[in-house]
Amino acid sequence: LSLRFPQKLWKMLESGKFQSIWWSESGKCVAINKDLFEVEVLGREGQQVFHTQKIKSFMRQLNAYGFIKMQRNFQRSASLPEFLAEEAAASAHSQILYYYNPSFNREHPWLLETCKRR
Repeated sequence: LSLRFPQKLWKMLESGKFQSIWWSESGKCVAINKDLFEVEVLGREGQQVFHTQKIKSFMRQLNAYGFIKMQRNFQRSASLPEFLAEEAAASAHSQILYYYNPSFNREHPWLLETCKRR
């Protein structure tokens, strides 16, 4: 029995076996470290989780199931030294992608059934 894309994604998040993908703190978004995900998940030889090796194809799947890319909002400081430090921290987060779907929530697994392909 092959699982649909949302079920595979859920199982992957819940397994704790991957460092490149995790639930956001609120459990409402999926956080993906793009570079690490490409190596750790999409680059797996013989044990592919998703039927692709390309991050763009994976992101198309997310979009097809109603996930939307979220922007991470950072509050900016008025002082230049603090602003520059925050910019450096923000650039470290630039490889992290956040995706949201109202039917994909860690606290409400029963909603997963409503996560359908568009």
